Formats: sequence, C-alpha cells, structure tokens
Amino acid sequence: MTKVENPVLRGFYPDPSICRVGKDFYLVNSSFAYFPGVPIFHSRDLAHWEQLGNVLDRSSQLPLEGDEISRGIFAPTIRFHEGFFYLITTNIDQGGNFIVRTEDPKGPWSEPYYLGPQAQGIDPSLFFDEDGTCYYVGTRPDSDGVKHNGDWEIWLQELDLKEMKLIGESRRIWKGFARSVIWPEGPHLYKKDGYYYLIYAEGGTGYEHSVMAARSSSLQEPFEACPRNPILTHRHLGKNFPVTCVGHGDLFDDENGEWYMAVLACRTLHGGSSLGRETFLAKVDWEDAWPVVSPGSGLLENFLEIPLKEHRFAKEAQEELLLHFGEEKLDPRLLGVCRIPEENYSLEARKGYLRLYARKAQAKENTAFSYLGVRQNSYSMHISTRLEFELDQEGDAVGLLLFQNQKNHLKMEVIKTEEKFVFRVTQVVQGQEEILAEKQIQKKELEIHLKTENQKAGIFLDQGKGRVPVAEGISLKYYTTESSGGFVGCTIGPYASTYGKESSSWADFSWLCAIGR
Repeated sequence: MTKVENPVLRGFYPDPSICRVGKDFYLVNSSFAYFPGVPIFHSRDLAHWEQLGNVLDRSSQLPLEGDEISRGIFAPTIRFHEGFFYLITTNIDQGGNFIVRTEDPKGPWSEPYYLGPQAQGIDPSLFFDEDGTCYYVGTRPDSDGVKHNGDWEIWLQELDLKEMKLIGESRRIWKGFARSVIWPEGPHLYKKDGYYYLIYAEGGTGYEHSVMAARSSSLQEPFEACPRNPILTHRHLGKNFPVTCVGHGDLFDDENGEWYMAVLACRTLHGGSSLGRETFLAKVDWEDAWPVVSPGSGLLENFLEIPLKEHRFAKEAQEELLLHFGEEKLDPRLLGVCRIPEENYSLEARKGYLRLYARKAQAKENTAFSYLGVRQNSYSMHISTRLEFELDQEGDAVGLLLFQNQKNHLKMEVIKTEEKFVFRVTQVVQGQEEILAEKQIQKKELEIHLKTENQKAGIFLDQGKGRVPVAEGISLKYYTTESSGGFVGCTIGPYASTYGKESSSWADFSWLCAIGR
C-alpha cells in the first residue's frame, strides 16, 4: 500500500488529465499564457510524481504573444493509442483546438495539427473506441442558439488521425444535467462493461463547480444522466470549506482494475485562493454500473491508501525546490510569460549562475518580459534568492516578482536612482502602483527573502550582515483569484526591467529556493 496526500500536485496545476500505459501513469495540466506549456508528469504509485518536461516547449508550438495570463492553453487531454501519446488542447486566442503527438512522453512532441473552424469551442478530448475509431468530444455554444451565458453543449465527431481532421457528422450528445445548466465542459468519454460513460463538469470552474456523469449503450443513442448527479462536488459545503471549486474529472484505472479520478480543486484561505486550482485524486467504485467517487464520504480526502507499491524518484515534483542554475538548460519548473526569449537570459555568461538581462518590457504588459518564476504551492512559504547586479541607468531594476497577472503583482526590486541604489517594494493592484517600502542598498550583492503566512507577507534583505526587515504585514489578498479574477495561481521568481529604455543592465542569480509548509 502507498499513502497518497492530496493535493498530489500543489500549486497552479489545473485541469488534470491522466492516461495509463502498463504500470506507468502520465498526467498533464493547463498552463494558460505561461511558457513552456502543459507540464507532463510521470508516476507509478499515484503518490510520487516526476516532471518529465513540458509538452509545448517550443515557440512554434505555442504562440502566446499579446495574451493576458489567463488566456492561452485551456484543458489538455492526454491519451495513448497504438504506440503514440496524443495530447489535444485549445490555444484559446491563437489557433483554437489542436493535437500534438509523440512516441516518448519526455518529448519532443510534434508541431501542432490545428483542427480548424470545424472544431468549435473548447476543452477537446479524444476517445478511442474498441474498433480503433477515434472520436473528438468537446464543448461548444448551444447549436440551437445560446439563451443565456454558459448555455453550451457537448458534441461528438469522428477524427481521422491520418489526416488529422474531423470527418462525418457533428452531433450534440449531451446538454447537461441541471435545468438551465451553465458551462457543461471538460468532457471525457470512456467504455466500460458495455456502456459509454461521459464524465464532465457543470456550473463553471468556481464555487459551483461539479463533476457529472451520463451513459449510453451506444454512441448513436441518447445518453442518460446518473441519478446521483453530481457524482462529486463541494459546492454544498460553503465558500469557507478548506477545499472548494471541485470539478473537471478524468477517470482512469490501474493495472489491478482499481479506479480513480483526477480532479481540480482550490485550497482557500480567508475566502480566497492565491495558489490557483490544484490536482487532487479520489478513489472510485462502481455500483449499478455508475461511478461512485470517494465512497462513504463523497468528498476529496486528505489522504488515500492506494494498493500500489511505493515508487520514488530521484527528483520529485513536489520536493522542496532549490535551483542552483548549474545545468545546461533551464529547469522545466521555471516559467515565463508568453515566451522565454533566449536574449533575456544566459546560463553561459557565468557558470553556475542565471544571468537575467533587464529589457524594456515589464510585468504589466501582455508580452514576454525578463522573468522566470516557479509556482507558489503553499500559503506558508519562504522564497529566497541571492543576486549580484550591474545597473547602468537610472530606473533600471532587478529582483523578485510575485506574479498573479499583468494588473496584480508584487515587485521587490533593486533600482538605480540618481545617486544610489535602493531596494523598493511596490504593490500593483488592478493596475495601480503603490510603493510600500524603500531601503538603501550598500553593495551590489544581496539576498532577498519573501515569507508568506496567513495571507500576509514579510520581505527581508541580507547584505552580508544578517536579514533585515524591509516590509512586513503586506496583504496578499489582492493576488487571489477572487480579487484579481482569471484562472491561474501565483508564481514567484527573478525579474528584471529597464521600464522602456535601452540598457545593458543585468543580474546574476546564484540560486532560487522555495520552501512550503
């Protein structure tokens, strides 16, 4: 037996999809306008996961320039069929629904096969029937006419994998379970014991989120709703329950015939979530040919006992993160916004360091700026980095950034002024900047420490004589989804900007450490 702790992926890992190949499980998540896109994980016991890389790791696969952070890549689905891994997803503003594939989940993955205007809507999934036929299942606006916001439907069409195009008739197969349903989305099809099962979400991806089920004995016949719908939700527990927004489920089994579901959910604190939607697991039984999720409780459990042998990895996804920047390429956990331009950083300029160059772009713009962040995965964290800098012009800045979106972020920067260097903490809320604290810098090397606890933050400097507080009691409520909107959680990491000027300023970061409790 192996003990699984929820969430299995902490921090901004939404819209999980899992497929199994033999003893191996592969999991992917949405990445929105972060680059690289769609992290992919591997496990053998469902408790311990290693990140293999990112599916969309080339700019040619992932055009995002100009996107707000909650646009980009929505709801990927991963499936395996006859030697190939297939991933289907949506680039919401730049190309729509597309497929990539590979024989090795570590990559490289193919260039995108865009499915064109026929593939309407979002949240596409693939289903391989027993005869090998591949079906596209997705969600789109009601084909009879949208009567209210979120009035969508789930539809099905055959997909020719050789030509990578939809063929035959496009059919609505399900409208939803609830009366005046909103956002029937995230659909997945499965075949088990003579039934086709449709698992999908209703109610939107907020507090009313839920997982629903329907089934049919034939894809040509109407589906019937599970009489126990929703088969999983926390919406009846209130907004102050520790885990909310449960939905977007993907069913899978293990080699022993045990069934599970991967879902997204939010851990909230004081009515808000700054971690984003995370990946949770639940056990599934079958009764009367219907899935029963978390039998006996109907809720996501903190711990699960899984009848699989424990399997650990040398480098696990949820270990304490300590990056030393000594590798030949960037760690796959590091993220940029829209792109990571090669001219923005170097791992060769000084061996063992990340050199980040200050560029014109800044965090408030819908473009790639000089930033490399990791996901915030706890409300109680200590994030720190050590840097040495060279700032050429007044106004050039380097430091740390806590980033929720382009209008809501917290900057912790060393800035060159007319006569000196200062460390400045700037709060950006709904696009409005407010300087919270400043402290003079005595030397061109220092450590920055950010400590978060109970939705408050403290910021400290170390210039070689111990940590000194710069600002304490900073509210982090502005960086929650409830306050700032959107679909992502916070990321934190090295940042540099000249704020619109040409310059040769840079900073060398020797490490980035993020420890959560």
